[in-house]
Amino acid sequence: MNPAYPRLFVTDLDGTLLTDSQTISPKTREALDAFVARGNVFAISTGRAQDSALAVQREMGLDYPRSLVISYNGAQICDTDTGRTIFRTGIPIPVVAEIQTLAASMQVHVHTYTDTHIVTPAVNECLLSYRQYIHTPVIVSEDMAAALEEPPCKILGLDLYDHEKLDAFRRAILDRWGDMLTCIYSNPRYLEIIRNDAGKGAAVKRICEYLRIPAENAIAAGDAENDISMIKAAGLGIAMRNADPAVIAAADAVTETDNNHDGLAPFLEQA
Repeated sequence: MNPAYPRLFVTDLDGTLLTDSQTISPKTREALDAFVARGNVFAISTGRAQDSALAVQREMGLDYPRSLVISYNGAQICDTDTGRTIFRTGIPIPVVAEIQTLAASMQVHVHTYTDTHIVTPAVNECLLSYRQYIHTPVIVSEDMAAALEEPPCKILGLDLYDHEKLDAFRRAILDRWGDMLTCIYSNPRYLEIIRNDAGKGAAVKRICEYLRIPAENAIAAGDAENDISMIKAAGLGIAMRNADPAVIAAADAVTETDNNHDGLAPFLEQA
């Protein structure tokens, strides 16, 4: 760490900063407040859409000075002090249409996003399960591409019961569009489809450059496959005790307790 610069703490939400009941425990809150009060910088990094990430930031009181929100697994970055979008990349609309056709042929649910809505071809069990915690309004369009005005940051593929089918869908996407798209899991039921120039690790590098903070001063914490790139990009990469084994293997440190028992608090207190 370079002591001439502040620390940057970049954290995933679900399974990491938030408990399973979608709250921040008092001890973790106190540690985070003190971390920022010492002049350090806080950033959310999530696979959620930007409107959902910003809603969490507001509702949880995480809108600290100089805060940033990384959404769609790094496909969009917002400086929430100014409201400025400092990076955005999207999937071409014709490719969205082709992916929807492929998903239908493989019986995988997909949906995508505008700045304000989920765009889905159908309201079904997968969508209803997803919206238990994600309350973004929905546009139902049999042709998702027709409802889009600009390339979306992400497509999400879901299967609640058959991971092998979802993984076959992942392989089919990479076989056809691997030079453009990346597919990563945020959990075994959710396949995140984003551009290759996105990713949480690339986003950490971008905000370090934007804030003029060296990457060695960045701390990144997560629990799922889509967090691995940022854990590797940061000077200190932290895996939650409840993380996937691959995340734990990639990390510099592992929390002693899980997301429900203040796993991050000791690292924030020491930073």
